[in-house]
Amino acid sequence: MDQVKNTFKVPYEHPLKPNPTYKKSVAYFSMEFALDQALKTYSGGLGFLAGSHMKSAFALNQNLIGIGMLWKYGYYDQGRQRDNSMKASFREKMYFFLTDTSIRFQIHIMGKDVWVHAYYLAPEVFNTAPMFFLTTDTEGNDAEARAISYHLYDADAAVKVAQCIVLGAGGARLLDELKYEPKVYHLNEAHSLPAAFYLYQKYQKVPEVKKRLVFTTHTPEEAGNEKHDIQFLDRLGFFAGVPLDTVRKITGIKDSIFSHSLAALRLSRKANGVSKLHGEVARQMWGSYDKICEITHITNSQNKNYWADKYLEMARQESDVEAIATRKKELKATLFKTVADQTGRLFDPNVLTLVWARRFAAYKRADMLTWDAERFLRLMRNEKYPIQIIWAGKPYPKDEGAIQIFNRLHYLSYLHPNMAVLTGYELALSKLLKDGSDVWLNTPIVTREASGTSGMTAAMNASLNCSTYDGWICEFARSGENAFLVPVAEGADVNKQDMDHLFDLLENEVLPTYYDKPDVWKKMVLTSMNDVGEYFDSDRMAAEYYQKLY
Repeated sequence: MDQVKNTFKVPYEHPLKPNPTYKKSVAYFSMEFALDQALKTYSGGLGFLAGSHMKSAFALNQNLIGIGMLWKYGYYDQGRQRDNSMKASFREKMYFFLTDTSIRFQIHIMGKDVWVHAYYLAPEVFNTAPMFFLTTDTEGNDAEARAISYHLYDADAAVKVAQCIVLGAGGARLLDELKYEPKVYHLNEAHSLPAAFYLYQKYQKVPEVKKRLVFTTHTPEEAGNEKHDIQFLDRLGFFAGVPLDTVRKITGIKDSIFSHSLAALRLSRKANGVSKLHGEVARQMWGSYDKICEITHITNSQNKNYWADKYLEMARQESDVEAIATRKKELKATLFKTVADQTGRLFDPNVLTLVWARRFAAYKRADMLTWDAERFLRLMRNEKYPIQIIWAGKPYPKDEGAIQIFNRLHYLSYLHPNMAVLTGYELALSKLLKDGSDVWLNTPIVTREASGTSGMTAAMNASLNCSTYDGWICEFARSGENAFLVPVAEGADVNKQDMDHLFDLLENEVLPTYYDKPDVWKKMVLTSMNDVGEYFDSDRMAAEYYQKLY
């Protein structure tokens, strides 16, 4: 993505005068950042979280910079085929608000020297920490090298590893090119682990690496904690030139399967899970391994200044439940214009609207409500307590199982005028759905969701969470007071129990409260908005990273 060159000075100096509380310099590495609808460098929750972190770093004047990847085709553009099944499209993205730093350097990937080009996002563009984005789609590279930075989370294992090398080793090399030496290298997930090996090459001592490195693990999911054959990684250049014998010695990984997360835990001085429960799960998950660093927890949060509707927030501050209810209907009407545009359905702002919207992954169980066809039909045709349900979210474009669930939900919606499945779940649509939902549905298998922050931003916008007891919900929800909790399943058939409990909850508590006890509903909404408050605002989270990790 070659553009007109702008003036950019090296050595680089942080443009914001740091608050003395946050003066320690930090470089934050992440494979994805959701900073603005206009910048397609994210896929889902990890990106939303990183984006909120960068916004709070800016608001708090923290001495922090972000390092990410400039994805030529983003994640993908979600649309529909002629038969209305999901279509993943890949269109080149152009960003004229980025500054070309003119910084280019080569790193060894896939057996050859690959050019990496750096672009800069100034803080004032989207009110974020200063950001650097790396691309291999630049002059001097062949087609294979250019393609490294085409697709976020490329389906080809070798390309995905190459992306990690660019982010990690390339990001660390960029800092040297900038003559900018941060005190802390924060790896947001293990994607950027090659930075650790770059630092080892630079300092030749593990304590010097550990002194600088901290690590955030985001998932207990097996697929999220990558493992590869160590020879495969070595051939691709993952270890930044560190000999394999040395890699084994400094990571303690002796066999042929190399765990990225385990190596990160052994080369960092401190790590964290992303909720209280996830911290416990992570310590249990990794506790049997020797020589890992301490794992604490810092609960994920979202940037309230970005997400919260200002009129709802003013009404909350005045405890004006009627003003909240009035504004909520206005926001529902706005969302329903998008529903009508995409699906041809006219939804009613007076009807309870339930939304399930997040990344389509098996453990999140998007279609749980449809597993019992008879009970679902009864719910959708309930004349006493009418309901409207909206689904949205992006399956991984190569995950055929998740895409089939998305398509089945869409085709099922043909039978129900009060059911809609939307496409294009990015920041803008996410904001509309948080604004326009009455109930935010969250159905992960318990202990499988590390944090799951979408319900926070829904609560900021007067939507009540209806959720299984997992992730951040354990630190927030009190059933019947500020949320509706699905009882924790016991025994073998967790899916069946969770589904039955969810239907019971909707039929016997959620819908009757909304229609028969509007004063109780309004009180719950106000309590939820107050409780999500400061603790689940990313300003608290960004401050806590300095206090507990940096």
